[in-house]
Amino acid sequence: MKIAILPGDGIGPEIMNQAVKVMNALGEKFETETVPVGGAAYAEQGHPLPESTLKVAKEADAILFGAVGDFKYDTLERSLRPEQAILGLRKHLGLFANFRPAILYPELAGASSLKPEIVSGLDIMIVRELTGDIYFGQPRGMREAPDGPFKGSREGFDTMRYSEPEIRRIAHVAFQAAQKRSKRLTSVDKANVLETFQFWRDVVTDVHKEYKDVKLDHMYVDNAAMQLVRAPKEFDVVVTGNMFGDILSDAAAMLTGSIGMLPSASLDANNKGLYEPSHGSAPDIAGKDIANPLAQILSLAMMLRYSLGKTEQADRIEAAVKSVLKQGLRTVDIFEVGTTKVSTTQMGDAVVKALA
Repeated sequence: MKIAILPGDGIGPEIMNQAVKVMNALGEKFETETVPVGGAAYAEQGHPLPESTLKVAKEADAILFGAVGDFKYDTLERSLRPEQAILGLRKHLGLFANFRPAILYPELAGASSLKPEIVSGLDIMIVRELTGDIYFGQPRGMREAPDGPFKGSREGFDTMRYSEPEIRRIAHVAFQAAQKRSKRLTSVDKANVLETFQFWRDVVTDVHKEYKDVKLDHMYVDNAAMQLVRAPKEFDVVVTGNMFGDILSDAAAMLTGSIGMLPSASLDANNKGLYEPSHGSAPDIAGKDIANPLAQILSLAMMLRYSLGKTEQADRIEAAVKSVLKQGLRTVDIFEVGTTKVSTTQMGDAVVKALA
């Protein structure tokens, strides 16, 4: 089993070091290859996703990804910015289904931005379509406005679009995920305003005919955002488009105490995947050994479960994370009075120790 390791920028290398340390402590034999991506790749090879990095990613059985982005690259043309690397990987590898679990560990109820009685027991799975929508739709760009009230002025434009096969395949993924949980699925759209998402609703409703055992609800995205902070435990599996999923999954992250706790998996049709923490590269704290590595470590667990078929080892990692939280160990983002503040490295060491 070959794993491509892409640490990236900012805190990416720091948290990746901890995940690799945990992986090496499992007693399994994996072939790994570490390659640059994002700003690190641009600095080294002049492109955020060099052909050599893409080749390694394509040949691997799974990809463990850190984070990309750095303020110093913000003046580059868009195609050369670090963030284009992750979009490129999704496109070239066909990673259309993104799984973002939002689970509140009991020990972190006090770290959530909501009252413990509202979030205790939270366990949501957000299924986000990842290769369509306004992020990839064409045409896009900047131009002189050809019409409208400000005709002739400069404007920026993007195109929101979804084809029926794109919606059907992500709907099947979401319904199947719901079947393995509590058989409840909420499809989030904006059908009252956008033709694209009226079409989305129609197609999801049609796919539902094949999953009669699953209860399907439809919800507008603005209401979904409100319900996430009002009554988040009413959700179980949520399926939505690329842009809405990007926003809602980050909102759900804060319910868990910190976005530093959320792993994610981006899968193709054959369950080959890219696994990354839901947070960004946080260049402002890079090199300080204070970032939370648990989302990266939990992404490793998802990789073992979804792409490599190592369920027992995934369970071991998740149990070890629960153990260190029960011990009261906290990085600065989840620290509370009465707990013990630890560094990035110390948290990784604690997880390794708990594995034993």
